[in-house]
Amino acid sequence: MTEQRSVAIWRDGAAVAVPADEPVLTAYDQGLVRGDGVFESVAVVRGATPHLAPHLARLHRSAALLELAHPGDDVWRALVDAVLADWPADTEGLIRLLLTRGPGGDVPPTALALVSPVPEETLRQRTTGVSVVSLSLGIPADYRAQAPWLLGGAKTLSYAVNMAAYRHAHRLGADDVVLTSLEGQLLEGPTSTVAWAAGGTLHTPPTETGILPGTTVARLFEHAEAAGWPTARTRGTVEDLHAADAVWLLSGVRGAAPVHTLDGVRRGDADLTARVRELLGR
Repeated sequence: MTEQRSVAIWRDGAAVAVPADEPVLTAYDQGLVRGDGVFESVAVVRGATPHLAPHLARLHRSAALLELAHPGDDVWRALVDAVLADWPADTEGLIRLLLTRGPGGDVPPTALALVSPVPEETLRQRTTGVSVVSLSLGIPADYRAQAPWLLGGAKTLSYAVNMAAYRHAHRLGADDVVLTSLEGQLLEGPTSTVAWAAGGTLHTPPTETGILPGTTVARLFEHAEAAGWPTARTRGTVEDLHAADAVWLLSGVRGAAPVHTLDGVRRGDADLTARVRELLGR
C-alpha cells in the first residue's frame, strides 16, 4: 500500500494541495542549491496539531535570523489545513513546514508544507529509548551568541552536519548524538534537546550556547514547574549526564526518548520517564 503523504504549497495567495510526487520547487530555489531557508517539524495527533503555535513562533524567529521574509502565520495555518484535509485521524503524523528564499530576485520566498506518517523507528525509540554517543561540535559554547553569521538558535535547512553526526553515531552502533562544545559543555542533539534529572531538578543547557530553543523542553518545564518539580538552565557536561538520575532527548514528534546508553555505558532512569511523559501529555 502506498504510504499516506500530502503536500501543499502557497501559490497566488492560497494554499494549494498538490500530488505528493509532483515537483513544487524550481531547480534554482536557494533552499535547494544553498540550503538557504528554515523549517519546523510539527506533530500531528488525532488529526490535529496541538502544539503548532510555539513552532510558528520559532519559525518566525528563524526567518528573522536569516533576514528571510516571513509570509505570516495565517499562511502556515492554511498550509497545515490543506495537508491535513484528508489525513486519517488514527495515523500519527509529522508535518514539515519549509520556508526557502526561493530563486531570489523579486520572486517571493517559497512556503510549503508536507505531512507523512511518523517513522516506525521514531515510535520505537519513544518506547524503548536510545543509545547515544557524545561528539564535539568543535566551537566554544558561547561563540555562536557573538557570531550572528553562524545562525545559532535558527532552525535552518542546512542539516548536512546534523545528518553526518547521525551517520557517525550509527557506525559506532548508537542511535543518536549529544553534541558538546569545544570545552566540553553540553549543547543539543542533531534533532533534539538534551534534558536530565539530578538533585531533584530537571536540567537543560541554556540557549546562550547558541542551541535551538526547544519547544518540547519549554512545555515540559512549564508543566513541571506547575507540578512542583524545579527546573534549571544548566551548563552541564557529559559527566553530569553519567551522574544524572535520568537523561532524555526531547523533540516534538518523538517526545521524550530516555537515554539508556551513553558512550557505551548503560544507565537507568530512576523511574522518571513515566512522569516526564505524563507532563508532556504522551
